[in-house]
This record gives sequence, structure tokens and C-alpha cells, in this order.
Amino acid sequence: MELIFQPLTQIHALEIANEWKYAGIYSFYDMTADAEDYEEFIDETRRNQNDHYEVLENDELIGFFCVIRENLSIEIGLGMRPDICGKGRGKQFVGQICDFLERTYTFDKLIMNVATFNQRAINVYRSCGFKDLEITRRNSNGGVYEFLTLVKQA
Repeated sequence: MELIFQPLTQIHALEIANEWKYAGIYSFYDMTADAEDYEEFIDETRRNQNDHYEVLENDELIGFFCVIRENLSIEIGLGMRPDICGKGRGKQFVGQICDFLERTYTFDKLIMNVATFNQRAINVYRSCGFKDLEITRRNSNGGVYEFLTLVKQA
């Protein structure tokens, strides 16, 4: 799987926000599940405060990620198209994003935050060299959830 990364277009942002719906517990990641996150994601001006990228494979949108820079640290937020989640493609997806970040940005560590119920994603991040740092409770999607912070040193 050879992936192409380019700035997230408004058309693709709207597709992700309005059409990508995840099954079962993963519906937590639907953009419409959190009104504030949704509004930020679809607003091109607010969204571009951080670096947002779309991920293409064979000219087809398969994912996205954002880069949130704080000093020399980079926090990554990402998502894969719902129909390809859970099909064994996560390690290559995350690995190629990390490779892109290493070529494009200067940083001392990468940070990922993931809901603790999402063991599928946690296993992928660990397989890509991320190490568990801490579990915190955060307000999200109208409730309080546990999140695991994972870190990968540059």
C-alpha cells in the first residue's frame, strides 16, 4: 500500500465529517458525535490552525491525519475510512504517516491519544513503536472517557 499525503481539501473534509460512520463502539469516532469537533473540522479556517492531511491510495480517499505542534512535540490525530478499519491495514497506515512526519517535520517525540476501549488502535500504535505513557480521563462526545497517551521518541 503506497500512500499519498496532501493537504486536506474542503470536499474531503465534508465527506469525512458527514459520511464516515463507524460501527458499534467505534461510532465514538464519528465526526458528528462531538458537535465542537465537527464544527472545527468542517470550518476550513479553524481546521487549518493545525496541519491537516488527506491520505490517498490509488487516487481514493482512505484516511486523514492532523499534526498538532507544541514546542518540539507533535500530537497526531488520525482516522481511516470505516470500511477498511479492522482489516489489518493499520500498521502500514500509521507507519507511513510516521515516515512522512519524519521527512517533513522536526520533532523530538510523537504523541497519540486514544480511548482505552479502542484496543485495536492501541495494538497498532504499539506495533509502530509507540510506548504507553499514562491514562487520563477526558471530556469528549458528551461524556468522560479514559484515554491512553502513547509516545514515540524521534
